[in-house]
Amino acid sequence: MTVELGLIEGFYGRPWSWEQRADAVCFLAPHGYGFYLYAPKADPYLRRRWQEPHPDPMADALHSFARLCEAEGVRFGVGLSPYELYLDFNEEARAALRDKLVSLRELGTVDLAVLFDDMRGDTPDLARRQLEIVDWIAAHAGVERLLVCPSYYTDDPVLDRVFGRRPDGYLEELAAGLDRTIEILWTGEEVCAREISPAHLDRVAQRIGRLPFLWDNYPVNDGRRMSQYLHLRGFTGRPAANATRISGHGINVALQPTLTRIPALTLAERYRVGDERYQYGEAFARAARMVLGEELGEWLREDLLILQDVGLDRLGEKEAPLRERYGHADHPGAREIIAWLNGEYRITDEIVRTQ
Repeated sequence: MTVELGLIEGFYGRPWSWEQRADAVCFLAPHGYGFYLYAPKADPYLRRRWQEPHPDPMADALHSFARLCEAEGVRFGVGLSPYELYLDFNEEARAALRDKLVSLRELGTVDLAVLFDDMRGDTPDLARRQLEIVDWIAAHAGVERLLVCPSYYTDDPVLDRVFGRRPDGYLEELAAGLDRTIEILWTGEEVCAREISPAHLDRVAQRIGRLPFLWDNYPVNDGRRMSQYLHLRGFTGRPAANATRISGHGINVALQPTLTRIPALTLAERYRVGDERYQYGEAFARAARMVLGEELGEWLREDLLILQDVGLDRLGEKEAPLRERYGHADHPGAREIIAWLNGEYRITDEIVRTQ
């Protein structure tokens, strides 16, 4: 079974470098990863300072990356979070949004995702306000594909605790008002779903009147708790049968750009070979060798339980052997493990609050 796969750079913390983004695209494009959505939380010009244009050096880098994506046959997209625009969509805000859309189009944006997540949502007319914004964007964006992330992009009640109780019928009202060509992003039954089943996707499709577009929060490992772990294990809980129930499958990548490729390869394999032939452990082992080479790949297989399940602050006596093993390896994947051990990928609550 085939489905459109892609990378979403949508995490908190230090974003990938342009070289790392380019390497990831070139490595994964031949394995079916056909889109890249640039939406790092650390880019203020897409979030709290969205009204401001990207400085020239950033704009030039984005434009170059968009051209590289095009050359590799990968759709380049941007995730725009117009922070609290729905509270006052006045003429001044429309003018700023028009300028932003022009600048994004000039960068080479093919896909535009309008992201209403990470904002207060306990507003009775939330769906109506957001529909007004999306309709206006659709008329002015000039992109090939428009996607929308609802404020409540999963049934997980954690969103209600953090951002306020969702208005009754919010998702259904928003979906009914959106043109059927507009994709709706969805993460599953939880923000970080352990499983995304065909039955769940069928239910969501009925509610939104179209196939959902998956924003899969694995292998992402941002947040104070998740940054304690390296998410390396092969994909589970995503049956190949989902391919006919979604319009696309984007994975929110991990903080570690090289190591991200390992689980990414396993998802592509699952869709390619089907559920009857897929073995997540064997898929991981193959992917680790492909990304890291035979020796490093085998080391990672041996250390998988420690790296993914123990947690950085609980390594204890297990830390020294890891430093000895990977500290002498001349490979970006090994350097990412050492940087993780050094605490360079830690995400604090302050980072989440301010990005």
